[in-house]
Amino acid sequence: MIVIDVAKEFSKTPFGRYKTDSQYSAEEFREKLLLPKLNNGDSITIDFSRISLGVGSSFLEEAFGGLVRRGVNPAYLKNHIKVIDRMGLYDEQVRTFIEAASKK
Repeated sequence: MIVIDVAKEFSKTPFGRYKTDSQYSAEEFREKLLLPKLNNGDSITIDFSRISLGVGSSFLEEAFGGLVRRGVNPAYLKNHIKVIDRMGLYDEQVRTFIEAASKK
């Protein structure tokens, strides 16, 4: 199993949907961390618990819904990723965004 500690490996303050919004955007996160690690076929836990503030829904939608729009199989994502945070809210949100992106 792979663990991505977002605060350590990416930023304590991830923000924005696109690279034009921030150097720590969801688009950058998806391209630099998620896609390369998904190619291994291992299960991945994405840990947001040590970030300074919460991340917006637009960040989560672009990072994870964007994976589906880039051709990653939604069923594969649902079976291979788990998202954790201090409040326990992001995993369900991410699964909703993956499902919604798969219907477009």
